[in-house]
Amino acid sequence: MSASPPSRALRVGVVCPYSFDHPGGVQFHARDLAEALMAEGHEVSVLAPAGDDTPVPPYMVSAGRTLAVHYNGSVARLAFGPVAAARVRKWLEAGQFDVLHLHEPAVPSLSMLALWIVEGPVVATFHSSLVRSRSLQIAYPFVRQSLEKITARIAVSEDARRTLVDHLGGDAVVIPNGVYVDRFAAASADPAWTGTPDRPTVAFLGRLDEPRKGLGVLLGAVEQVQRAVPGVRVLVAGGGETGAEQVAAAGPGVAAAVELLGTVSDEEKARLLTSADVYCAPQTGGESFGIVLVEAMAAGTCVVASDLGAFRRVLDDGAAGVLFHNGDSADLAATLVRVLTDPQVRAGARARAAEVVRRYDWSTVTAQVLAVYEMAVAGRDAPVGQDPSVLRLLRRGKGEGKGEAR
Repeated sequence: MSASPPSRALRVGVVCPYSFDHPGGVQFHARDLAEALMAEGHEVSVLAPAGDDTPVPPYMVSAGRTLAVHYNGSVARLAFGPVAAARVRKWLEAGQFDVLHLHEPAVPSLSMLALWIVEGPVVATFHSSLVRSRSLQIAYPFVRQSLEKITARIAVSEDARRTLVDHLGGDAVVIPNGVYVDRFAAASADPAWTGTPDRPTVAFLGRLDEPRKGLGVLLGAVEQVQRAVPGVRVLVAGGGETGAEQVAAAGPGVAAAVELLGTVSDEEKARLLTSADVYCAPQTGGESFGIVLVEAMAAGTCVVASDLGAFRRVLDDGAAGVLFHNGDSADLAATLVRVLTDPQVRAGARARAAEVVRRYDWSTVTAQVLAVYEMAVAGRDAPVGQDPSVLRLLRRGKGEGKGEAR
């Protein structure tokens, strides 16, 4: 059985359920995958919600505005209903795609609508990691029959695969999120964010008004870190209306060390990660992968992260970064002090990260996705993700992807 990419250029339709008005991990994944596929010579169109005034790339078709829905500890902006369905149908008819790639098809938005309508090869990627999801339990009766139309299932991590198995049944191959590693490695440091021996910098990126992103855990550690490293600066980037309130509530000493940067562009994010001495990921749950950890690793920055299962796997069980006890500000503080004051700890983590991060480069990830497309288009009898031979094939293709496919 061949694992080579398709011998001809494919017409690929990619559906993202979440709005590009407030982009996050799934949106960036869909965007970057589209660009990686186009770089390989394939024709790609992305359908996603977006407001009329939201700039979108030329290969993206807007499905219009969304409603805000609380989902997985976050606020998801989704498009559903007759108008959205009509736009999905029109896009599918115009595209005449060889393969349709849906992201999060069990979420009540565009991907679910497309799955109801489409006929032909369908690949679905599952991103969410949930211990228990009432929303998925409610959605299951509405998508059960439609899920049988999926030719191939992909999960971005073992955590996402387990969520799929537990809530929706079936299985999936694990293909991680991708990162353009060389772009982050080549980013220039920004003097305004670059640490010095007496004023090291710790960076955080995340939505500030979502408790699971862990800003409160980080703020609870700052005072203890200040006692050991008086000049420490904590650079906090991300959107949300509660950031200033949280910092002020932490006390004047903490507020003096924290700099709120607001929302940053992709280029600014790369410069920030390259500039910082440490990237801190204090998320407390709901994370299936941890793309920003990979971006920090690619930028050559030492990562300190909570010991969530997904983060532990990305960081090679702690060899490519330093882990602390989830939700424990005191342990985070002790870990940050150790990392900031010991150059050898940082150097060791960075060296291993430089090796590990290559498995997440889009050149590797795209080849794995194209192998799935090839089998979906070929109309294999057994759905990909439930065929043991396909699982073995993708494991071989991943090589050193320890812990990601089982």
